[in-house]
Amino acid sequence: MAIEHDTLVHLSKTFGLFYLIALSVGVLIYAYWPRNKARFDAAARAILNEEDRPCP
Repeated sequence: MAIEHDTLVHLSKTFGLFYLIALSVGVLIYAYWPRNKARFDAAARAILNEEDRPCP
């Protein structure tokens, strides 16, 4: 049984679509997980430390 090129293209596009959807959902879950809030808040404030000033 030979699989045609069009069938392989359709399967790979379908798999790629579901793979990217699952990856996006995983990233959103990670970003909005309550345990990560403190880490993200610290990262947001890290660039604004008071000791970081321009050289005189």
